[in-house]
Order: sequence, then structure tokens, then C-alpha cells
Amino acid sequence: MSLCNEKGKWYIAVRGFRSQDMKRIAVYCGSCMGNRAEYRRAAEELGHLMVSRNIGLVYGGGSIGLMGAIAQTVLDDGGEAIGVIPRFLENEEIVHRHLTELHLVDTMHQRKMKMAELADGFIALPGGFGTLEEWFEMLTWAQIGHHRKPIALLNVSGYFDPLLEMIRRGCEECFIPSECHDMVIHDSDPSRLLDRMNSFRPVGPEKRNGLEKV
Repeated sequence: MSLCNEKGKWYIAVRGFRSQDMKRIAVYCGSCMGNRAEYRRAAEELGHLMVSRNIGLVYGGGSIGLMGAIAQTVLDDGGEAIGVIPRFLENEEIVHRHLTELHLVDTMHQRKMKMAELADGFIALPGGFGTLEEWFEMLTWAQIGHHRKPIALLNVSGYFDPLLEMIRRGCEECFIPSECHDMVIHDSDPSRLLDRMNSFRPVGPEKRNGLEKV
């Protein structure tokens, strides 16, 4: 991989994230099932694994699509499922009414803030614009030092291969700091993905009156 030269590298500071602090994970995923059975199976497998590891689910509060599949799996296994949804999306067809907790907020931004506050890590499963937008905001916050939590992609059936290639290309062209490439944890296997998140040590730019370079 071609990387930016030393003059263009971001200053790195590693602080004390501990894997045992990961008690809840925010999961971003589609409000539909997609056209492959593997997507639903992966969402359900991740839900089973999270409960078995005593990790709670934070998600968008829906009852449909992959969102509903992972939430229902967690609940059926006796786990914690916390939903966060804007009031304008609250209706009987969309909102899951049997969650451990349901937080109603006024805006999409408040939804992202609340999910980030509740979660100790972030995973995206296959999804559309909303999934990508919410996941990328967490990645951007990590880049500027706003948080130091693990950020991951469950790359089911190669769904995120084009995205991973775009991130690699951004590093090659020096639009994305090379250290930020290493922030993105990805795997096709849910168990390995959780293991990699547990062993994560944060790398990212130090936030000192904005981004500083050395």
C-alpha cells in the first residue's frame, strides 16, 4: 500500500481503552432483509454471540429488516436490547414495542448521539444510506479524537468489499491518514469480529485545538 510520507502523518496517542469495558455494542444495519439469506443469518448469529458474551445491543429501535432480526434474537435469548428512534419514525409498524429500553428523540442527530453515549463499540452490518451514514459518523468522531471505541464492519458475503477498497484508495491518495485505515476492524465471521474488537487498542489523531501534524 502506498501511504502518505512522514510529513503528512497524523500524531498518534493511545489511551486506556480496555476490552472488558465493552458492555454494549451499537449495531447499524438495514431496515430490510436484503436479497441474500446470509444477511439475516449473520444478524441472528451476531445477536446470539452478543448475548452469550453478555454484551447488550444498542440499535435504531426498529422491528423490521435486519434491525428487527438482531433485536428479536437478542431478546429471545434473554439479552438486553436498547432502541433509539426519532419520534417522527414512531409508529406501530416500525418501532419494536418489546425492547429492554426504548429512547425517543427528536432528531436523527440526537439518535446518533444517544447511541454513541450508550455503546462501547460500533458494528455495521449490510444496509443502505442510513447504515453507512451513522457508521461513518462514528468513524469520523474517532478520527478527530471524540471517542476511542472500536469500529467494525461485519463483511457478510463481501458486501463491504467496495467500501474497504475505497478507504484503501483514500489512504493511497493521502485523503485518509494511514493510521485511520487501521481504525476499521472488519471480518466476515461474527465471532472473530467480536474477538478483534475485544483486542482493539485505539489509534487515531490527538485532538489539540483541532488536528495537529508532526
